[in-house]
Amino acid sequence: MGTEASSGSAAEDWRLQAELDVADAPRALHDFVGHFLGPNVVKEIEASVPHDVVITHDGRLLFAYAADVQALNTARSAIQNVLDRDHIKASVRVSHWDDELDEWRQTDPPPSAQEQRVRDAADRDAEAIQTRTLVVSSGKMIRAEFEQSMLEWAEELGLACKIIEHPHLLTTQVAFTVTGPKHKLDEFSQGLAAEEAATIRTERAVMLSPL
Repeated sequence: MGTEASSGSAAEDWRLQAELDVADAPRALHDFVGHFLGPNVVKEIEASVPHDVVITHDGRLLFAYAADVQALNTARSAIQNVLDRDHIKASVRVSHWDDELDEWRQTDPPPSAQEQRVRDAADRDAEAIQTRTLVVSSGKMIRAEFEQSMLEWAEELGLACKIIEHPHLLTTQVAFTVTGPKHKLDEFSQGLAAEEAATIRTERAVMLSPL
């Protein structure tokens, strides 16, 4: 179980982002850039790069995703050739997907001293050990399955998790005490909310079933 964090995946660990410098360009250039970002030019770039490199675009941003840095560098050269040919300036950034922190980490250009300090502070905050108690609702008929699913999810995230039996809780409520890095607790909490909604829908469907 889990939530997808980004466009990256196990097969697309490297990302190139090219932001076109057209903010103050005349309307004609905007139209031209729209053509540049259209499917024909994207196909032109894709024809010059390895088949496993994914090319996408969104507004003034052009993205390339690849499994390794070598493939991404090939895509970068192809993209740069098109930019140079059409006299379009762009700011290019390369990032690598960090599975542990669940985010893209910029590698080129490297972060400035100030950016590195901000990143280090964010990393320390994300890794800070916390304990949270989370209470959610679960249908009576599938409560045991729900509890087991969340315990397995916590183990997968490397979190210490236990179910709390509390006399004030309703029979349809489950409380989990979870301990671990803050960013993993955030991920567990998001998964818990999604699982809660799914179990409620499942039990409603079972109750309404003619069987």
